[in-house]
Amino acid sequence: MNFLVCSDGMPAADDATRIGGALAMVCRSEVTLFGIAERPVDEEPLREAVETQAGLLRKDGIKVQVLIGRGDPIREILRETSTRHYDLTVIGSRRRRTTGLYWRSQKTYEVIKAIPTPVLVAIGDCTQLKRFLVCTGGREFIAEALELTGKLAAAAGAAVTLLHVMAEPPALYADLVQLEEDVEALFESKSELALNLQRQKEILERLGVSTEMRIRHGEVVDQVFAEVRDGNLDLIVTGSSQGRGLVRHYIMGNVTRSILNRANGPILVVRSDAKQTKKGLPGMLARIFGTPAR
Repeated sequence: MNFLVCSDGMPAADDATRIGGALAMVCRSEVTLFGIAERPVDEEPLREAVETQAGLLRKDGIKVQVLIGRGDPIREILRETSTRHYDLTVIGSRRRRTTGLYWRSQKTYEVIKAIPTPVLVAIGDCTQLKRFLVCTGGREFIAEALELTGKLAAAAGAAVTLLHVMAEPPALYADLVQLEEDVEALFESKSELALNLQRQKEILERLGVSTEMRIRHGEVVDQVFAEVRDGNLDLIVTGSSQGRGLVRHYIMGNVTRSILNRANGPILVVRSDAKQTKKGLPGMLARIFGTPAR
């Protein structure tokens, strides 16, 4: 595999080098350490910082190439990922607080939406990547995301929890909630959701990854972080989808944005497999309303 690890010489970039390097080491991946100087005066100190980071990675036996870009970071990362093949782009991200709310740098969102590769947002002081959480909507077209997650998990010796969150029904249906949270009972139902989740679990298990399926009810982001807390999980995997029309950019939904804003650990943002989406009117309705296309 081939990783692009981006650095602007700021402290958040140290997280990208450390976490991206740890993953590259277990995956035996080559790393391009990409420093981007927005101003000419920044170039020399940035180069020194990047060379220092590269030296630390080389001590761990990682093959590293140093590359220096100049100008707008989003444009430079897009240019690099569009002209060379990378399996993963790793970026750091600063979090700011406004009126009691936390949010990530706008550049974080723009990089995720702009570039063609999956993006690992390196956040916090994570020291290990042994327990992954994959947020699945239960749809059928996330095979590529699962393949990448499975390869990374297998290389890292990590276990994966597949989490699907359902809307909270009225209290009248409490028995239904208990039934739906019983994964074995859900699989035995042979519903479309059950079949899709079973296939997703099998994709990971075929890659040799220990996989647990979890069902929760409630608000999605709250339930994601409840699972992270209860399971002591190290990495969250979430998604984005490709927009339609003449400009094929990626759309980062509100759930993914909210997870990024709230996270204290690394987030891997992967793409849905657009090739498997349904065409025509059924597919259009599925994409608009989130209903299964038949």
